[in-house]
Amino acid sequence: MDRAIKAIHAPLMLLPLKLLAIAMAVTVAGLVMWEPHQFADAIGGFGPVIAPLMIWATCSAMVFGMSFVPHRWYWQLLFSPIIALPILIYVLKLYFF
Repeated sequence: MDRAIKAIHAPLMLLPLKLLAIAMAVTVAGLVMWEPHQFADAIGGFGPVIAPLMIWATCSAMVFGMSFVPHRWYWQLLFSPIIALPILIYVLKLYFF
């Protein structure tokens, strides 16, 4: 299982993608911390689905962006950028557009 997950993540291990992940994670975290009410209004509120997903995606993007690769396959799956990056893109799209 470990090799399969590493093989899936291998094409994503590019520096520009990692930098993009860090930039998106820092942007989302900064927007939440700077003006949480304005950010919540722009994305439709911090509901019971979007808030935990946004927090998880921010953490996962930071783990991926810092090139940290967990040893166990289940942690690699939990912090997968394949799911986290589209969530951050969605949240930032809601805010900026």
